[in-house]
Amino acid sequence: LEIVVKMSALIAGSDFNHILRVLNTNIDGRTKVMYAITNIKGIGRRFANMICKKAEIDMNKRAGELKPDEIERLVAIIQNPLQFKIPEWFLNRQKDLKTGKYTQLYSNGLDTHLREDIERMKKMRLHRGLRHYWQIKVRGQHTKTTGRRGR
Repeated sequence: LEIVVKMSALIAGSDFNHILRVLNTNIDGRTKVMYAITNIKGIGRRFANMICKKAEIDMNKRAGELKPDEIERLVAIIQNPLQFKIPEWFLNRQKDLKTGKYTQLYSNGLDTHLREDIERMKKMRLHRGLRHYWQIKVRGQHTKTTGRRGR
């Protein structure tokens, strides 16, 4: 308990934000920057690490200590990763079926694209689409004895 009190006194300055709003997501200001931005859906630890390095943000900094221009740099890199020399193979949407572009999907866009992809598979009557439609395991798991409760 004492450690928590000391830490909060240590980091809570006058310009410290306990909750940040970035890309439609609330971010805890008490956690370190790299781990804080993983709360945004579609951004994992490796991508968060890469973003922090490209934005030249100190890894030991807490998210609440970030200045507005640093937050803008993070958002710019997340929205246009290829412009900041992040390789194509690092992105989570490679060679999109409609556009053929490489992008990084995050928050609401990720949900939308996932829903569209599943609907497309259902419409095409793909095996994977049918499994989604029937609400049974999609990725080749055994179903004879497991997964009976989840419906």
